[in-house]
Amino acid sequence: MSKITFSAKEIKTLQKNPNVQRVSDRSITYTDAFKTKFMDEYLAGKLPRQIFIENGFDPDVIGIKRIEQSAHRWKKAYEKNGLIGLTDTRKTSSGRPLKRELTPSEVIERQEARIKLLEGQDELLKKLEVTERRLLNKSLNLEPNKVYQLIYETIEQNQFNRMTKYFCDLLKVSRSGYYSYLRASGSREAREQLDIGAKEIILMAFNRRGYKKGSRSIKMILENDYNIIFSRKKIQRIMNKYGIVCPHRRANPYKKIVKATKEHQVVPNKLNREFKQGVPGKVLLTDITYLPYDGNCMAYLSTVKDASSNEILSYHVSDRITLDIATQTIHKLVNNKKVNLHKDAFIHSDQGSHYTSPRYQKLLKKYGLGQSMSRRGNCWDNAPQESFFGHLKDEVDYQSCKTLKELKAKINHYMVYYNNYRYQWNLKKMTPIQYRNHLLIA
Repeated sequence: MSKITFSAKEIKTLQKNPNVQRVSDRSITYTDAFKTKFMDEYLAGKLPRQIFIENGFDPDVIGIKRIEQSAHRWKKAYEKNGLIGLTDTRKTSSGRPLKRELTPSEVIERQEARIKLLEGQDELLKKLEVTERRLLNKSLNLEPNKVYQLIYETIEQNQFNRMTKYFCDLLKVSRSGYYSYLRASGSREAREQLDIGAKEIILMAFNRRGYKKGSRSIKMILENDYNIIFSRKKIQRIMNKYGIVCPHRRANPYKKIVKATKEHQVVPNKLNREFKQGVPGKVLLTDITYLPYDGNCMAYLSTVKDASSNEILSYHVSDRITLDIATQTIHKLVNNKKVNLHKDAFIHSDQGSHYTSPRYQKLLKKYGLGQSMSRRGNCWDNAPQESFFGHLKDEVDYQSCKTLKELKAKINHYMVYYNNYRYQWNLKKMTPIQYRNHLLIA
């Protein structure tokens, strides 16, 4: 007990402090809640004097010696008995040994208090065992910040106020790191608000014109259409954080190969993968893809793509995969007044039966177009065309169409979007038409 005595005025002031349970002229009894709070903050690195001052105590009134003795006593009790060590047991203990024998009523009262304490400890241990299993299961493969959040929620929900060190040791994380995590809650909340704002901006570009996009497309749309600069790493981080998923092309497990008949003629690979020749209207890529819709219906899309600008120059949708689908695409290409073909223009395709057909090859000669073919079974020789079909199937919900007319409308809409509004990373972040004009000016 400290030699400092309190005046009547000081006793009255101390009694108003919510952390004081009782006070006399020579002693103070602190609440269990304050002792718990003191140990949490003390273990986090705060000095005893600082903790007392922050909780409304004047060191000049209660004395530095009393603060140091209290800190030493509580720390020792906490290390020895943990949860129960800081509890005020004077009501349930006998204090100094009595020289007289206890009355039967006193014995019963003390036994009841002891039983109540043991029951409380038993319930706490059961609750703690369940909590331990839950924490260990949930903390598997979590980042430290997620583990700290898990510990905080457990302590708050179950009122394990004096078990911070125990839970940190159980989950193998730093206790100082946990307290740093708690201190940074304000800045973390501010960062979260910034991320939410960035998410709204990214979603605006992600859903622009009705087609979902990846981080490259989002970055280019934000720069070109909204004058907003986000790095790709930031866009990818926000997309991962909030589950904004760009559709990924799935590998085709089955690809039907039509063998050419004897009268069909294969031509050499004139292109030899030199796709980007910087001359619009010269290297033209073509192919046909399948578009299943309405459950068991099938449509087919034939396109001609400019390899230099990635622009789709002509296309034709049909519910029949006859030779006409390829020839109609060529007729549309030649009759399109917006398309200016180079004098040395040639069509590159795979070795499908449509393109080895004498009738198709005769049509190309009629329009003065050369012809080139990929090597047999080598899709990389026509990679840009295959890539276009992959993106189209990722971004167009063609399978939900009920009629061929509805499917054609969706394809028409996408072609306008692709040529005029879909920025591409490898085209200096321009759209195909912008890049075509850029090449013509250059």
